[in-house]
Amino acid sequence: MIPRVIDARHAGGYRVWLRFQDDLTGEIDLQSELWGPVFEPLKDLREFAKLRADPELQTLAWENGADLAPEFLYEQVKASKRLAAE
Repeated sequence: MIPRVIDARHAGGYRVWLRFQDDLTGEIDLQSELWGPVFEPLKDLREFAKLRADPELQTLAWENGADLAPEFLYEQVKASKRLAAE
């Protein structure tokens, strides 16, 4: 099953709070993922903060057409929860 992002909120800096269809929630920092032409404009925090949960793509997306694979985001949230539990 491909995870679906159903809610996304800017959490300050390059951090994003996400909720998935299975109710997994968590915050991740995406600063290190902002490389390449489509992500370059998102290094401006004002642009980064315009993120949204795209209902069609079912993932995190921005106005300029940038998006991240929901599987990647899901694994990042799970990993951040594991680290927090240690």
